[in-house]
Amino acid sequence: MTVTLDPAAPSRRLTGLARLLPGVALSAAIGAVAYGLQIVETRLFEHPWIEGLVLAILIGAGLRLAWTPSSLWTPGISFSAKTLLEVAVALLGATVSGAAVAALGPWLLLAIVGVVVAAVVGGYALGRAFGLPHAMALLVACGNAICGNSAIAAVAPVIEAEGEDVAAAIGFTAVLGVAVVLLVPVVGAMMGYDATRVGVLAGLTVYAVPQVLAAAAPAGLAAVQTGAVVKLVRVLMLGPVCLVLGLMRSKQSEAGRGPRLHQMAPWFILVFLALMAVRSLGWLPEAILPPLQVSVSALTLIAMAALGLMVDPRAVVRAGPRVAAVAALSALLIGLLALGVIALLPLG
Repeated sequence: MTVTLDPAAPSRRLTGLARLLPGVALSAAIGAVAYGLQIVETRLFEHPWIEGLVLAILIGAGLRLAWTPSSLWTPGISFSAKTLLEVAVALLGATVSGAAVAALGPWLLLAIVGVVVAAVVGGYALGRAFGLPHAMALLVACGNAICGNSAIAAVAPVIEAEGEDVAAAIGFTAVLGVAVVLLVPVVGAMMGYDATRVGVLAGLTVYAVPQVLAAAAPAGLAAVQTGAVVKLVRVLMLGPVCLVLGLMRSKQSEAGRGPRLHQMAPWFILVFLALMAVRSLGWLPEAILPPLQVSVSALTLIAMAALGLMVDPRAVVRAGPRVAAVAALSALLIGLLALGVIALLPLG
C-alpha cells in the first residue's frame, strides 16, 4: 500500500486554526471582562448579584446590537459557542462526586430524583402552555429543575437550541435565582423549619451551589452541609436528563430508522458520565480537580460570551414576558414540590 503525503495538509490545518483565533479571542476577552466585573461585585457586596455567565451574555449581546461580526469573526464565535461549550460540559462530570450522597438515605434520594423529574416535566408543560417553542420550554424547565445556568448550558447543545433561546433562558433564570436565595431563609423561618429542613429546602430549590450555601447559611452549618449534598444529587441528574433528551431527539429525527450512537448520547455527555463515574470511584487525583473546575468555568464563560455575540437582543426582548412568566411559575412549582417533600419525609 502506498501512502501519499499531502505537503499542504499542515498548512490547511494551520489556516483552519487561524480562522478560529479572532472569534475565540474576542469571546475570551468578553468573558474576561465579565469575570472581572463579577470580582468587583464580590468585593463590593460580598457576593455577585449578577453572575459572570450572565454578564458575559449581556456584554456579548450588547456588542452584537451595535455591531454585526463579519466573516473574520464568525468561525471562532461559532466554535466557542458550540465546541468549547461541549468540552466544558464534558469536563463538568469530573467535578461531581457521589461519595456523600448515600448519607441522605434512600427515601430522600428518591424524593430528589422525583422532584427533578416532576419539575422538568411540569416546567416544560408550562412553557408549552404559554406558547414557548419546544427548545425554549425545555431550557427553562431544566434550568429550574437542576442547576440553573449550568443545566441550560449543558442541555442547549443536546437539543440544538438557538442562541436567543439560551440567552433568554439564562437571563430570566439568573434573576429568579437571586430571588430564591433571598426567599429560602424567610420561608424556612415562617414554616418553623430546623437546620436540616432548611438545608433540604435550599438544596431542592436554589440553582447554583454557592447560592445554596448563601441561602442555607442563616440556619447554621448543618443546614449548609445538608443543602450542599442535596444540591449535589440534583447536579448528578444533569447527565441522565441530557441522555434522555438526546435519546428522545434521536428518535424524532430518525423517523423510524435506527438511532445512531452520537445522536442517542452526544460525545460530551458520554464523557461527562464517564468522568463522574471515575470521580465517584476515587480514581481521579484530588490535585487535578481545582484546575478542572477553573477550566470548566473559563470555557463556559467564553461560550456564553460567544452565545451573546450570536444573539439578536430584539428577539430576546420579544420573548421576554412569556419566558419570565414560565420561569417564575416553574420556580414556584419546584418550591411547592420541595415543601411537599419536607412535609412528607421524616427528616431530622
